[in-house]
Amino acid sequence: MSIQRIGVMTGGGDCPGLNAVIRAVVIKARARGWQVLGIEDATNGLIDLDYRSPRGNRWLEVADVSDILTKGGTILGTSNKSDPFAYVTTKDGERVEVDVSDVVVANYQKLGLDALVSIGGDGSMRISQRLIDKGLRIVGVPKTIDHDLGSTDYTFGFNTAVQTATDAIDRLQDTAESHDRTMIVEVMGRDAGWIALSAAIAGGAHACLIPELPYRIEPLVRAIRARQATGKPHSILVVSEGARPADGEQSFAGARDLGKMPRLFGAGSKLAAALEPHLATEVRVTVLGHVQRGGTPTQFDRILGTRFGAAAIDALADGKFAHMVALRTPNVVCVPIAEAIADPHHVSLRDSLLQAARDVGICFGD
Repeated sequence: MSIQRIGVMTGGGDCPGLNAVIRAVVIKARARGWQVLGIEDATNGLIDLDYRSPRGNRWLEVADVSDILTKGGTILGTSNKSDPFAYVTTKDGERVEVDVSDVVVANYQKLGLDALVSIGGDGSMRISQRLIDKGLRIVGVPKTIDHDLGSTDYTFGFNTAVQTATDAIDRLQDTAESHDRTMIVEVMGRDAGWIALSAAIAGGAHACLIPELPYRIEPLVRAIRARQATGKPHSILVVSEGARPADGEQSFAGARDLGKMPRLFGAGSKLAAALEPHLATEVRVTVLGHVQRGGTPTQFDRILGTRFGAAAIDALADGKFAHMVALRTPNVVCVPIAEAIADPHHVSLRDSLLQAARDVGICFGD
């Protein structure tokens, strides 16, 4: 079956570079004569064809994407609570999760779509694979600032997030040194510590705590005191939101809301509370949070997003459904989505980047 109509949607958390992908998809698809439907707020626009936000499902032309390359966020909107296999609705007065995936399939057919480009991280790719199993033709595009999706050298959004975190560390170095303080910088990273590790190296931090390496307080206290003994009373500690002490758990903000993953909250504050009794200096916490998701993408993410978007159209034209475009430096290739979600990309204890951080004296609390 030839392709005439495709949909494009962005799922999960937003990140810099999404608009670069959308732009490339639309420009290349329209050059082929294909129609492109921008689907609103992840799969919400397929679950309910009457679903309305300020955007709405709409057919996209080149003019609609001509000026979005440098913009953060996504012109299509996104959502991390629109899983059609666990969709939150009200039944008998109670909020419950239900499977509405058959509705998605029916609406896909009602719209006359021949294929979808699904832009998202591991959660979005898992949903895409389940929809593929129900007969939809989908090509995935890997997006996540956490850099935790397998089978690709890089995901777009990560580079910009690391630059944002590095800029913050640079500024905190100045104020930490001025006040002789221990400064904790909490960055994103639920299960993978790539942002923290990369920003710690780039920003010259003195300690880094990541989800893959549960930490102990004693090595951190020794590292801070050793700096103080050499006339360096200030220290910078970078901590992933998913980091946890060796004798404890990750920090969450209450119970999981229906339709959502549990929300991480408080890793930096937990660390500060554990450190303060052992230090004479003040300990302050800065949580970067969603600042890392916003802003104009770096040139790396603009280029990678453009390459991924263009490659997704090629994959559709070649009939490589159930595949995800991926960077295998220097080339963009196609890999099965099932392969990409089977092996998450976490920091290995043997990773050369981790070793480089140790080589320049960064303490990991292990």
